[in-house]
Amino acid sequence: MPDPMSTVLVTGASGGIGAALAREYARHRHALVLVARSRGTLESIAEELRAAHSVDVRTFVLDLATPGAADRLVAELDAVGIQVDVLVNNAGFALYGAFAETDWAKESEMLQLNVVTLTALTKRLLPGMLARRRGRILNLASTAGFLPGPLMAVYYATKAYVLSFSEALAEELRGSGVTVTALCPGPTRTGFQARAGMEASRLVSGKRLPDAAEVAREGYEGAERGATVVIPGLQNRLQVGLIRFLPRSMVSRIVHKAQERVQE
Repeated sequence: MPDPMSTVLVTGASGGIGAALAREYARHRHALVLVARSRGTLESIAEELRAAHSVDVRTFVLDLATPGAADRLVAELDAVGIQVDVLVNNAGFALYGAFAETDWAKESEMLQLNVVTLTALTKRLLPGMLARRRGRILNLASTAGFLPGPLMAVYYATKAYVLSFSEALAEELRGSGVTVTALCPGPTRTGFQARAGMEASRLVSGKRLPDAAEVAREGYEGAERGATVVIPGLQNRLQVGLIRFLPRSMVSRIVHKAQERVQE
């Protein structure tokens, strides 16, 4: 059983893999700090977890896609004396379409959330973990992080950043008592595809996608054992292994074809 004083901060906890990770940590009796934009959904999940697992759950309503959001969140945590032992950087979103045609304002928010806020929260919370010589950081990357992503070029690039950043930081922190894990799921059954506008993409249309709870369980277990990279699902692991043997230009074409809209 984990230390009862262990507190887990989960960003993007109001749905999808974030909510599933919150449920997984609550099931293992961790106290939780949940962060998302949607107050009603966030409070509903918090009540569910308190009732089901008798754990302490606090909520912070904040748009992490805005500049300076990480600093504001850490200031709020400090103001109420919350010490974060496990940081789960889950919040993120995608945008589907040709780069020349997509909305820059949304892509800018995506870069802020997927890259800048994730990095800033890690920067702000890591020193405390190092001082205590204990802590875990779980960053939500993706199998997209191993690939170029035509029709989702910026999103795939953000996940490549998360994967590279996590692997590098894990090595820097070796032996420190703090571990870093990149969780790299493939397409998962959540509201992610609808928000990205990619439901008609061949990549997901008509496919049986894994459940978010399955991904969360593998992510939790991987982080607990200190794994640097966790790729849920045998098929995803095989695909990631295979692309290492293919020319990059071929990989780009394969991904492009997979991401095209299904012809009606």
